[in-house]
Order: sequence, then structure tokens, then C-alpha cells
Amino acid sequence: MDQEKLRRLRARYADRDAFDGDDPVLARAAREVKSPDGRRSLPYAGVATFLGLPYAADATDLDIALVGVPMDLGVSNRSGARFGPRAVRTIERIGPYHPTLRGVPKSRARAADVGDVPFRSRYSLEQSLEDIERYYLSLKACGVRPLSVGGDHSITYPILKALGKDAPLGLVHIDAHCDTMGAYDCTKFHHGGPFRLAVLDGVLDPDRTIQIGIRGSANMFWEFSHASGMTVIYMEDFMSMGLAAVIDKARAVVGDEPFYISVDVDGFDPVYAPGTGTPEAGGLEAREGLALLRGLRGLDIAGADVVEVAPQYDPTTNTVQLAAQILFEEFALMTLGRGE
Repeated sequence: MDQEKLRRLRARYADRDAFDGDDPVLARAAREVKSPDGRRSLPYAGVATFLGLPYAADATDLDIALVGVPMDLGVSNRSGARFGPRAVRTIERIGPYHPTLRGVPKSRARAADVGDVPFRSRYSLEQSLEDIERYYLSLKACGVRPLSVGGDHSITYPILKALGKDAPLGLVHIDAHCDTMGAYDCTKFHHGGPFRLAVLDGVLDPDRTIQIGIRGSANMFWEFSHASGMTVIYMEDFMSMGLAAVIDKARAVVGDEPFYISVDVDGFDPVYAPGTGTPEAGGLEAREGLALLRGLRGLDIAGADVVEVAPQYDPTTNTVQLAAQILFEEFALMTLGRGE
């Protein structure tokens, strides 16, 4: 070993602590995560909140509200996504530093976990959708952007109804399924049709919607996506185009106007996300999905979600780990200004 190099390293670092460095970006990040008593907070202690953010009883004076939506009355296969928000809250050591963006997102915005949407009934899907819309309208009225954890994908319909009330939003949608199916079994409200309903209600612009990762035996039901003008990237298209081209396409589709991000964990291969209601083999790898989200930086994000996390089907906790990381990526994107 080079003894002179060792001498220099000892002189520079032997008496420094974890928060003391020379790189200005890293030193600033370290200061931002340092607790008032000069320590790092314990990731496994205290009351669990999304991403370890503070809890707030309401969204007053917030820029971003992290919201749990524990409702899965719209599922067509395996239930259990009602337990998704609680499970994601328990995941420790996600953030607070973002190595790709080289910063601490929570230092860039007033953000807090505001708890769960209050539901009047555990039995009525239509009533629950009304409750979600009402809650998100209150967030919109406060000028707060929501970041949500479901729940099944039917929750995204009332969220879009609230956020797109004044002007229709664009959408980046990662999923195995287009979720633009019509009514069946005597109802149009289910997790297979939220984006069809949102377009027909005039709150989602299909020409500014891109759906990525689509595959599986339900493909016969997605005519509406194509008929309405949505851009659909099937998994075979994703593999032939490559990640960079898909990112460029997504940015071109949503443009410079506000859009929403919705990530169903079944968009990922079950190797990475088995804990979901309708798994489909052959999906995105975790690193591909995270890179895809990072490729949206600098755009105008009105809100985002991650849905369909059913933790009881995954004893490894891989699904919940991935969902929490997706949430952190969405949060980081929302704290960036346009063009950053």
C-alpha cells in the first residue's frame, strides 16, 4: 500500500464524522438529513410514515401531501391491496438522499404524510370513489399536489376527476394492463377501467396519455386505448425500442403541460413484484422502471401514485420495497422545478 497516500487519508479523514465531507453537494445533503441532536434518525423506530416524512393532521401549508388510499373493492382477482399503504409506510431506509438527483428531495418542498382517505363504508365501491374524489378536491383547493399509495387501480379514477376538473391532464401509466375496459358484471366501476372513465368524463386527455409495459391475456379488452388516441407501448415494443426511446416518447406525448403518473406494480415482472392481485409474467425489471421514472425529470407533474400492492402474497417484501422506491422516485420528481 502507498504509505504516503495512507498518511494523507489519515490526516484528512481520521477525525471526521459521517456528516463532515468536502464535496459541497454531499456535505449539504448530509446536513439536511442530520437530526437536531446531531444524529441520524433511527429508521426502525417511531411511528411509521411514508418515506419517514413528518405526519400532518391536514394538508394546510404543504406543497406535497402523501396520502394512503386503503381501498380494494374494485379488484377482479386477488384482493389485499387495501393493506398496501400500511405496508409501504413500514419500509425503512428509502431515501432521504437521492443519488441520481444528488440531493435530498424532502428539503426542497413542504411535504408530509397526511394519513389515509377517510371512507364512510368498507363495503360500497361507488361510495368509496365519491369519498376519494371529495378528499382530493380538498387537496386541490389548497394548492397541494398529492402523492398516493393504493389500494387497487380504481382509486386513480376519482383522483383524476379531482385533479383534472378544470383542465384534462396527461398521463404516464406503467402497468401490465391498459385499464380501459368497459362495464362487466353489472358495473363500470372496477380496477380494469379507470382511464376509460376518466377520458369519457373529460378529465384525462388521451392524446397526452402513454401506457407502458402492457402485456397478458387481457389485451383483447384494450380497444378503447387505441380508439381514443392513447399511445400504448406493449412489452414487445418496449424491448425493441429500448429504454431511452421509450423515455423520449413519453416526454413527447405528455409535453409541457401538467400530467399525472400512475404506476401499477404489476407492470413489473412478478420476480420483482409478486405481491399484487393480477401478476403477469414478462414485465419490466425494477431498474428499468426506476430509470423510466427518472427520465421524466423537469416535467410538470400534477400528482402521482403507486397502486395494487397486496403485501400478503409476497413473504420476501420485494413488492413493498419496490413500491416504496417508486414512491420515492415520484416524490423526488415532484420536488424538482420545471426544466430542472
